[in-house]
Amino acid sequence: MCSPKIDVLVPVFNAEKTLRESLASISTQIFSDFRVLIVDDGSTDGSADVLSEWTRHDKRFIVISKTNGGIVDALNLALSHSVAPLIARMDADDLALPGRFAVQKAFLDENSTFVGVGCRVRHIDEHGRALAGLPQPGDPESCNSEWLPAREPYIIHPFLMTRRKAIMAAGGYRSVPNSEDSDLLWRLRAFGRLRNLSDVLGSYRVHSGSISSSSVVGGRIMAIGSQLGALSARRREANREDIVFSRLLAGALRQAETLDAMSDVIKPMIDGSELPRFKLAAGVKLLELALYRQYRLDINDCRFIRHAFAAYADKIQSANRREVHWYTTVTASRMIRLGKIREAFALVSPKHWGTMMARVILNA
Repeated sequence: MCSPKIDVLVPVFNAEKTLRESLASISTQIFSDFRVLIVDDGSTDGSADVLSEWTRHDKRFIVISKTNGGIVDALNLALSHSVAPLIARMDADDLALPGRFAVQKAFLDENSTFVGVGCRVRHIDEHGRALAGLPQPGDPESCNSEWLPAREPYIIHPFLMTRRKAIMAAGGYRSVPNSEDSDLLWRLRAFGRLRNLSDVLGSYRVHSGSISSSSVVGGRIMAIGSQLGALSARRREANREDIVFSRLLAGALRQAETLDAMSDVIKPMIDGSELPRFKLAAGVKLLELALYRQYRLDINDCRFIRHAFAAYADKIQSANRREVHWYTTVTASRMIRLGKIREAFALVSPKHWGTMMARVILNA
């Protein structure tokens, strides 16, 4: 296949358990003029055997093997091999419904001002069982880099289809810790519009051990990374010098562990005047993530967020301040119901304890 209409980028690392089912869901797409660029990122399980078997079965699937370097390196390597006008993303544990490529391609063909399109999904666990109560993506064009935490131009990344010309012009993927997807979407907006279709076009697997759900450290890193991506977007919007992201940043944040220590890691990357706002944005993003992720905040998280709110609350607009207040009191009321009394009272200032306790009583 010399000139496919779609190149599908699939990074793989130790995905043996789900890989066959995921590749099968790509293979059976109604729209069939595609090529699948699979990067085996140094897998140590049986993924390589599955991939070898699959490439014999379907010649549209091409495997590129490399030593382990992480998802950003894997995606940029796959992107460097792409030639199709459209790029589709897929992960090695998610499932595409048969019409996914056809529906997304038709939208982009009919809407030239759009450079990227996502969709709604069915959430499933590691065993393929349906999960209820997880949020669906909204309108990426309602994003706001000035809000706190930033309202990101969110598209579920493994279900993104974008124009190759736009993603190459945007510079591909950057090493924004646990947030390389939202950082890319912020940058794609410079080249056109983004849309989430109302169609459910696949199943998105949420693992108990996924990178953002395995521990609160992963959540802290995602909170930091997502707000760095938004700060980067604000700088570009203001024609200021952009942030430079090191490949070593994610490791440094993981080693730091706490929000306080992580803030010290990113200090050299941003202006001192940006730090108080950034701390509050990252802290409230962690509260947002904790509403539906499988980790719990500790007392240091709570103290960090309360102090950040106290330092910056009077500098944000009233509607934004009310939203932050909602996140803190809702989270604290849930903590009390879980028996985490010290954490709850560390998170919320005394003047809001009444609201917190009312939420406990009303289960609100």
